[in-house]
Amino acid sequence: MAGSWRARVQAGGMLLAILGWVSSCVTTFVPLWKSLNLDLNELEVWTMGLWQVCIAREEGAVECRAHGSFLALPPELRISRLLMCLSNGLGLLGCLLAALGLEGWRACEDKPGLKRWLLLAGGVAFGTAGMATLAPISWVAYNTVLDFWDDTVPDIVPRWEFGEATFLGWFAGAFLATGGLLLACSARSTRTAMPPASACHQPPATQDAAGGHHPHPKTTDLVI
Repeated sequence: MAGSWRARVQAGGMLLAILGWVSSCVTTFVPLWKSLNLDLNELEVWTMGLWQVCIAREEGAVECRAHGSFLALPPELRISRLLMCLSNGLGLLGCLLAALGLEGWRACEDKPGLKRWLLLAGGVAFGTAGMATLAPISWVAYNTVLDFWDDTVPDIVPRWEFGEATFLGWFAGAFLATGGLLLACSARSTRTAMPPASACHQPPATQDAAGGHHPHPKTTDLVI
């Protein structure tokens, strides 16, 4: 029962972690971190991501332009690029390590201690990837809120708002952290129980030089 329960926890944690990792990769590259609707031209919707800015027009045409110099970007976008790429790399590393440590996976079956440490390392990698996803998403969202309610900016100036990638990134970070926690908690040492020695175990018969076997004499056979 314990092994079956542990295998289910590992499968659920792995599924959550992989789903979070894929969502984090999508969040990294889609230009939907911020959105902007122009009051003067409601037919255009501006969206911004870590790598480019896009303009979506009503007729369906989408025009994207990459950001300029990396050093010219705001600090939150520069740090977010690095952290999101780090999160994607850690997620891939977590997939490789945790997969080898899962119960039922034939790799390293004869080394339960190694499988335990691989599963634990995979869970830690997934958890760190989740934190690396939540940090930039929350930072960009916080600055977006500050800019939206900035009283020094005239009301006629359009304000950036949350994009779809912001919410996707929050879910991705939560899935990565939860999946990594489940995997790390399920990484328990599985010790193979040795069969207990029988109380009625008789010592092996001694073998003489000629190859014959002489059983130990019983007390009833002794002649007094």
